[in-house]
Amino acid sequence: MRPMLPGLSRSTSPAAIHANRFIIAMTVTLASVLELLDTSIVNVAVPHMMGTLGATLDEIAWVSTGYVVANVIVLPISGWLSSQFGRRNYFALSILLFTIASMACGAATTLESLVMWRIIQGIGGGGLLATAQATIFEVFPQKEMGTAMAIFGMGIMAGPALGPTIGGWLTDAYSWPWIFYINLPFGIVALLLTLIYVPDSGLQQKAERIDYIGLILLAVGIGTLQTMLERGEKQDWFQSGEIITLVIVSFVSLYTFVIHELETEHPIVNLRIMRDGQFSAGLLYAFLTGAALYCTIFMFPVYAQSLMGFNAFQTGMFILPSAIATAIALATTSKLVARGVSPKVLIVLGTVLFCYSMWQHNHFTTESGAGDFFWPLVLRGLGLGMVFVPLNNLAMSNVEAIEIPGASGLYNLTRMLGGSVGIATAATSLGHLQQSERLHLVEHLAGNDPAAMGRLAQLKQILIGRGIPDAMAQIKAYAVMNMQVEKQVTMLAFAKLFLWFGVILACALPLLALMRHNRYSQSVDLH
Repeated sequence: MRPMLPGLSRSTSPAAIHANRFIIAMTVTLASVLELLDTSIVNVAVPHMMGTLGATLDEIAWVSTGYVVANVIVLPISGWLSSQFGRRNYFALSILLFTIASMACGAATTLESLVMWRIIQGIGGGGLLATAQATIFEVFPQKEMGTAMAIFGMGIMAGPALGPTIGGWLTDAYSWPWIFYINLPFGIVALLLTLIYVPDSGLQQKAERIDYIGLILLAVGIGTLQTMLERGEKQDWFQSGEIITLVIVSFVSLYTFVIHELETEHPIVNLRIMRDGQFSAGLLYAFLTGAALYCTIFMFPVYAQSLMGFNAFQTGMFILPSAIATAIALATTSKLVARGVSPKVLIVLGTVLFCYSMWQHNHFTTESGAGDFFWPLVLRGLGLGMVFVPLNNLAMSNVEAIEIPGASGLYNLTRMLGGSVGIATAATSLGHLQQSERLHLVEHLAGNDPAAMGRLAQLKQILIGRGIPDAMAQIKAYAVMNMQVEKQVTMLAFAKLFLWFGVILACALPLLALMRHNRYSQSVDLH
């Protein structure tokens, strides 16, 4: 048995683990929520950080980029690290590192120290997601796996959604350091519960030697890829020498990494798991699901705040019913899967609901309000919630129990990369769509369109009625018309983007043909 901290005791017998399985699930989910919350909570505090630290927008962006890059580097190797140090010790150390770094981030007085501690925070946080999922897969019997994954899924999907709301409230009510200090009490609770309840894996095997070459190649490849995705839009993509360099370095590093991992005897990431067609199809589905999830979480707040004029807290309240709907869907689908309902049926139904929601998003207008957002957002939450548990079960159903930590790391990494690629693509596409729609609308104005000219004359008369001279009223009418055109252009661009998000998830449906439901092919019931 591994050493314990003084004053803490626990039973690692199969009976005790089984009795405490729901406490274990909530413990590892709490830690995962903290990790995911911090991927988005800083975004609303960026202007305040810039003012306090005297940083430019490009400089302060590293507060977010450094955290995410550290996350995605650690994710795929979390299974290997868990085997090296013991799963319980590694999970506890990750929470401790994350919590200490959170306190240091809040106390940072320079940009350099804040970025450094955010990277350390990301290293700690990256070890939480995959280790949490692997722990759940091992401590729960197969028949309760749907319920366990529903508990985990609530945290996975609620964390990124609630980040901007909580961050906005803390920043407005107190100050930006509190978006980091809020982690301290929850981190301490998660750490204590981990030390008391979370068991070591009964299946892990320590590698005979460390694959340093694979570790370096992975860190460079994933780090440069994520940096490219984070900075691409700001640097105008392939018009920038920096972005081109990042792409080349990432491609060469990852290509070499794959070859090395397939040939070495003790790989740091076991890519041989991907020989299972069902798991590989699940990875691709997870990539597209991640794109749909993170894109909608990222773009709707931008739409609500920049176009509709709502603040962060109001936007968060709009999103709250969606998060509740997701929790309901997760709980319901877990029960249905446990009772033998086909995961494929649930995934198809969830995808249809999500696509219908995006079709409703496509019909938002500049006059839309809170009532118009409610049902589309609820259906979005229900759809994504219905996909999460069945997809996890299908993807992992053929994976051997001993390979689950590594497979879980790859699965979560793939979903996060899907989100990163999706957000980067959406941000770029929004600009292109705005330009296209602007050209289309300006054609009507330039061509003396009767409706446009009538609106312009109406605006001019309103301004004249307010006592503005004729010549000045004409200029102001054009200015007001231009503002209305820009607002309409942005609205049309967002509408098309929302529709594309539905198409993205719909494109994943054919992958279900490569996957079959095998409820008892994998037994991780050690009780």
